[in-house]
Amino acid sequence: MSETELDGVDAETTQLDEDDRLKPEFVRAVLDAVEAGQPEEARALVEPLHPADIADLFELTPADQRRGLAKAITDLLDGDVFAEMNDYVRETLIDALDPSEVADIASELDTDDAVAIIEDMEESDQRAVLRALDPDDRAAIEEALSYPEESAGRLMQRELIAVPEHWTVGDVLDYLRGNDDLTTDFWEVFVVDPAHKPVGTCQLSWIMRTPRSVAIGDVMRREQTLIPVDMDQEEVALRFQKYALISAAVVDPGGRLVGMITVDDIVHIISQEAGEDILRLSGAGEGDINEPIALTVRTRIIWLVVNLGTAMLAASVVGAFQGEIARYALLAVLMPIVSGMGGNAGTQTLAVVVRALATNQLTSSNTQRMIVREFTIAAANGAMLGALIGTGTFVIFGSASLAIVIALSMIINNLVAGLAGVLVPVMLERAEVDPAVSSAVFVTMMTDVMGFFSFLGLATLWGLGS
Repeated sequence: MSETELDGVDAETTQLDEDDRLKPEFVRAVLDAVEAGQPEEARALVEPLHPADIADLFELTPADQRRGLAKAITDLLDGDVFAEMNDYVRETLIDALDPSEVADIASELDTDDAVAIIEDMEESDQRAVLRALDPDDRAAIEEALSYPEESAGRLMQRELIAVPEHWTVGDVLDYLRGNDDLTTDFWEVFVVDPAHKPVGTCQLSWIMRTPRSVAIGDVMRREQTLIPVDMDQEEVALRFQKYALISAAVVDPGGRLVGMITVDDIVHIISQEAGEDILRLSGAGEGDINEPIALTVRTRIIWLVVNLGTAMLAASVVGAFQGEIARYALLAVLMPIVSGMGGNAGTQTLAVVVRALATNQLTSSNTQRMIVREFTIAAANGAMLGALIGTGTFVIFGSASLAIVIALSMIINNLVAGLAGVLVPVMLERAEVDPAVSSAVFVTMMTDVMGFFSFLGLATLWGLGS
């Protein structure tokens, strides 16, 4: 790209659109500069961007061009950019770096962000990176990696401010101002006892507005939400949401303060967990457009094979009534309506229940009330849909018997859908199986089987096929 062409790319073009997304012409301009062997021009375009936007640039760049882009703007690829980057894109770039370079990036980050970069590496590469870190950083990251994945221990950062209860506000201010090595990103100070167990918290605003001579124990708030180090990150997010937390102390099994979690990490977790539940209901895996194709195929085919099995079971029910269908062809025309509507009703209930379980709205204390509620909704919807389909069937085909049969089967299948949509995820939850992963398959199977069975069975009893 020539200087004239570069000048033609004005500030509007080289930045973001009205939705804060990188403009296609900007991405193309950067990649054209890289392909033309002009890294200085590429760097000039990218330098004004926020680290999150640089991370987006790599995600928008075709996979085979990412390494070339990374080489052109190497000095802009700091820890903040890697912390914002998509997992699969980050792994690709990390694999191209030397362990010492990865260690340099990790050393710039808070512990939680450094762990996010290192945890998915091959074990041998992990060891090489850890050896390249200074002892303090290595010890903190090794400790974090010892905790279960998606736990508070992996999510927390060790960089925090903790002071003893006997200090005055003046002592705390002097401590904060006199230690350059302390973290600069925090909203509250944790107050600990001699055993390093948290006894309270004190917001920075309280410290700044309180006379120096006042004891910190007189300013702090003793009521606090403590996060066990092995708590699942989804439960951590629920606590932040429920108690409107900005940060929270993380404690080990002995009750000692070992880290803190901040709301910026929780925003990411809430988005991640919500997306995972939706994708699991469909069997689509992680649903990441940067996920390798082979891994995506492997993930999806498993659930498609399971669905194939449930479809064959539903087909066997239809096969049991093939004589009646052969004698009265209208049954074959109408039976998909019953099963399809039941499946849609079941999916609606299932989505509500899985969300209620994920947010702790549905517990053992109100499960019975939820069942009654959904059964009532299913009965009302089934009656209305049954009346509509029955009336339509009578008007179109002129058969009162067929209209009654399809109306009754619609009611029955809606009731089954309502009950299955509640009972299946609740039972899976109590069996310690993620209901978002398996519920949809079982609910669909039940509504398909019962839809065909109720419609064809009632038709047989009514003598429609004779």
